[in-house]
Amino acid sequence: MPHVLIVLTSQGLIPATRQQTGWQLSELAYPYSILEPRVNITIASPQGGEAPLDPASASTKPETASDEADSTDISSIAHHWEAWTHTYRIREVVGRAGAGEFDAVFYVGGRGAMFDLVTDAASLALIQNIAAVGKPIAAVSHGPAALLNATAPSGVPLLSGARLTGFSREEEDEAGMAAVMPFQLETELERVSGGGYVKADRPGMEKVVVSRTAGLHSPLITGQNPASAVGVAREILRVLGCD
Repeated sequence: MPHVLIVLTSQGLIPATRQQTGWQLSELAYPYSILEPRVNITIASPQGGEAPLDPASASTKPETASDEADSTDISSIAHHWEAWTHTYRIREVVGRAGAGEFDAVFYVGGRGAMFDLVTDAASLALIQNIAAVGKPIAAVSHGPAALLNATAPSGVPLLSGARLTGFSREEEDEAGMAAVMPFQLETELERVSGGGYVKADRPGMEKVVVSRTAGLHSPLITGQNPASAVGVAREILRVLGCD
């Protein structure tokens, strides 16, 4: 059975406001319910232990969700409480990625990722190790922030030449959070990829993109927003031959 590594943020506060943040519930709960029957799952975070759930996300639901997602109670992740309260430290699994133990890595979104995963050295080493063994890399919503500073084994920026997506400027503006974010994810994805950023016709709509990059020969799977989490999970299964 394939083995997927899921990565969550450890950042629980927005520095400018001290507002609680973290990872986004639907971006873990829906993919987890889709992936778990078909793959083995390990969950990691920069600091290990309990990864902070953004409390605001516990009462929200993606605007666009499939029948499969609709039939999955978002609180189902509570049945796997230890999955996110006892995460591995990323540095503990970096070598296992290089040894080929994991068949894919998936970065869950949530605004916390914009503060820690974007520069976390262990996470960047993990991504390079996954890329070195030619395995798929996936991310949704704010999760692609973790890939901005990543390089392929050749030293080329991982996202160079990629067609990809992630949380848009309009979506950040609509949420009223643009002013407290360290950068605009859309702007940085557009810059690092060399103009390859794409998004849905309207904010909140599902958008999933599968492409390849100059430094990664395996698929790069990105989703724009929480509504895209189900689609990203399905693409992970498809590229692993488990759909």
